[in-house]
Amino acid sequence: MTGLALGAAGPSAYWYLARGTGAVSLVLLTVSVVLGVLGSLRFAAPRWPRFAIDALHRDVSLLAIAFLVIHIITSVLDSFAPIRLTDAVIPFVSSYRPLWMGLGALSFDLLIALVITSLVRRRLGYRAWRAIHWLAYASWPIAVLHGLGTGSDTKVWWMLVVTVACVLAVVVAVWVRISRADPNYDRVRAPALVLSVAAPIGLAIFALAGPLQRGWARRAGTPVSLLSGTPAASRAALPAAPPPPVRHSASRRLNHPFAAQLSGVLTQTAGPAGAVVDIAMRVSGGVTGHLRVRLAGEPAGGGGLSMTGSQVDLTAVGTPSAFQGQIVSLQGQQFVARVSDRSGSVLDLNVNLNIDEQTGNVTGTVAGRPLGGGR
Repeated sequence: MTGLALGAAGPSAYWYLARGTGAVSLVLLTVSVVLGVLGSLRFAAPRWPRFAIDALHRDVSLLAIAFLVIHIITSVLDSFAPIRLTDAVIPFVSSYRPLWMGLGALSFDLLIALVITSLVRRRLGYRAWRAIHWLAYASWPIAVLHGLGTGSDTKVWWMLVVTVACVLAVVVAVWVRISRADPNYDRVRAPALVLSVAAPIGLAIFALAGPLQRGWARRAGTPVSLLSGTPAASRAALPAAPPPPVRHSASRRLNHPFAAQLSGVLTQTAGPAGAVVDIAMRVSGGVTGHLRVRLAGEPAGGGGLSMTGSQVDLTAVGTPSAFQGQIVSLQGQQFVARVSDRSGSVLDLNVNLNIDEQTGNVTGTVAGRPLGGGR
């Protein structure tokens, strides 16, 4: 179901800001790490003296932290995932993907420790500050793991390209630093080279076996309520169905073509790999019951939704079981769904909806036809 109707109920601006600032933070943090690793080498051009590279390293690091703060705030304000402000600073306490959110909090804490110790560098002493400074470099691989484990764009090609480019940039910087290291450090040269090769390989194996596989959202610790089930607001807003007419049975009516009116609400939330649209409606008239439609897909240009999956459930008063199926044809706010019950009865549902872009209220009609036609 595409177009302005779904665009109005799309993911919040906070969701887009959280995704964008997360990607930008990774890039800036990578630039900071590369400048820090290479900064001590005396290869700068005359126009780029050592103090200029140090100043650039400091400014990029501060900018990365600024984007991280925005990333954290927008993630907390976005209503999709139950992320609290404390989850961003206290590792491994989040109810949403606790391990991977905890890594993000740990990475942020290391960066904050670097900023605080830099402000009191003169009192702290150079050696202590230098040790903490090098420890802060651990925030980068931890941030990469956090992004792979929690990012909603992990499987998107452009985010994969950004992640691979960042990893390669740091690996090359480490190789250059090792190749030009002082001879006094020869004893650590070989282990450092092995680690710089093994770490990206391990990261690639993890990504291929974990975040890039189906079912990762569940295995990563996403609450079940965010993976399936109608949002509570949708259920609460759904009006109660009136009592069925006494003189006709619903089971008998579903054996013949029927037409009914629809009324309900639409909600759309961000999902692990895109967006999830739920339309919960009351059915009245020719048949009495409820119709629920769930669409999954990726936000498309112009505010619509590119559908990747669907589920349709029809329950009618008086029927022994629900009819379940999926959408087989979709055009704008009209679709055809094929559903069946446990006895093997099959229905084609022709649904025409009118969606209020401001409130998400839905009205429309549904025409049902038993497969093969009824008389």
